[in-house]
Amino acid sequence: MSDTSPAPAPPPRTSLARRVAAGILLVAPFVVYLSVPTYAKDGPRVAGFPFFYWWQLLWVVLTAVCIGSAHLLTRKRGAAK
Repeated sequence: MSDTSPAPAPPPRTSLARRVAAGILLVAPFVVYLSVPTYAKDGPRVAGFPFFYWWQLLWVVLTAVCIGSAHLLTRKRGAAK
């Protein structure tokens, strides 16, 4: 006897727009980190910290947000969580 069950559906693909947006989210922090001359200054100060330090600390948090967002944009729908 032959099995007549239908073939499983291919996994859903991520749209091109989502992949491009995820790529931009992943590249943006590197562009900011590598553009040191734009933030290598003393002022403005926040809570006594020079701009250079609080700007980098802010981007540590924003990088995590960018990576998480890129993951959400590219994860497969219906995949195990």
